[in-house]
Amino acid sequence: MATSAAINGLSLKGMVLLTALASNMLLKRNGVTSSPICPNGAINCQISTNDLFDRAVKLSHYIHSLSSEMFNEFEEQYAQGRGFIMKSINTCHTSSLNTPEDKEQAQQIHHDDLLNLVLSVLRSWNDPLGHLVTEVHGIKEAPDTILWKAVEIEEQTKRLLEGMEKIVGRIHPGDMGNEVFSLWSGPADLHIVDEDTRLFAFYNLLHCLRRDSHKIDNYLKLLKCTIMHGSNC
Repeated sequence: MATSAAINGLSLKGMVLLTALASNMLLKRNGVTSSPICPNGAINCQISTNDLFDRAVKLSHYIHSLSSEMFNEFEEQYAQGRGFIMKSINTCHTSSLNTPEDKEQAQQIHHDDLLNLVLSVLRSWNDPLGHLVTEVHGIKEAPDTILWKAVEIEEQTKRLLEGMEKIVGRIHPGDMGNEVFSLWSGPADLHIVDEDTRLFAFYNLLHCLRRDSHKIDNYLKLLKCTIMHGSNC
């Protein structure tokens, strides 16, 4: 028993180490650091607004990359033949937010409104991401990579929101945008649903996360160009 416990302990430590190494490799691959966007804190942040935008753009791209990888991995393992994608259309909790679908539509929105929209979308994911991390533990034989990506996305999204609030505070002091912290109604009663329903709920959340992270990634690239360089991007 002692030997078995020791082996399990080593296995757990090894898994944690591998997870940390994998996360660090992905961060470096995307030009992202694990430190806060403002290392000295938001109040004493000495980083220029241009550099803050650079960090926010890199971080949003990293989050979207992880979201896409996690969605694809889950879809391959659990969604094959279940017709989930047909049920996922327009069922995201952020669908009530009037978000532009492409660059052309985004260019028609004033940058102040687009900044506030980014804040609203990021804030609306606070509760769903926490649920995502909790729920992945209940999925049978879920790969460890899905778990650590869910944890990583939740943490990095908090960093991105912190950075965007700092950027908005600099551009428009005292204006933190619309106070939308959650548009999510919460999970269904997981005790009474069957496995397919449970898997679909998880799949749909991943589908929405991939969609919204892609939008934020595109919006931030456009905002950085228009605000910092004053060009028609």
